[in-house]
Amino acid sequence: KSRWLDFRNIRPGDKIIISGPIGEHAMAIMAARGELGLEISGIESDAAPLNDLMLKALEVGGVVAAKDPTRGGVASLLNEWSEATGIGILIHEEKIPVSDEVQTASEILGIDPLELANEGKVVLAVTAEAAEEILSALRSDPLGRRAEIVGEFTREFDGVVVKTEIGGLRYLPMPVGDPVPRIC
Repeated sequence: KSRWLDFRNIRPGDKIIISGPIGEHAMAIMAARGELGLEISGIESDAAPLNDLMLKALEVGGVVAAKDPTRGGVASLLNEWSEATGIGILIHEEKIPVSDEVQTASEILGIDPLELANEGKVVLAVTAEAAEEILSALRSDPLGRRAEIVGEFTREFDGVVVKTEIGGLRYLPMPVGDPVPRIC
């Protein structure tokens, strides 16, 4: 077992926390470029330093892995963790934090918000015993006020599976491309 926040620490039963609404950075970039043919308002990049937020989570204890969902978004990160550990992941769609603006724009454009880049979010793998306390600590910080426990690591599935809001299951594949070409 590694002492670092590393995927090698992940075990079945560990919970997954996303620190806040996803997809804001990528959608803000698309809107700023004006290439979409539609007006998107109310979306700003989520670029922000995460050191204070991470410190709050680490002070609780129980964080086993952490990573920022940049290129390929949350979908890429979760698929990387599942493949690297050989442990499946079950995500609960209704728990995924997405702003109304990003959700609406994603639906219009046919883009999965889980595949959108983020610059001011973190995804944490945490022990089940510490999950609620870590969630409370994250929510005490302005950057984490919309944090959610979105799923768990499980031997029940291979890869990443999303339980939809109506109770169905769908695999979440590794993204093939990136809807927002690299700008930095």
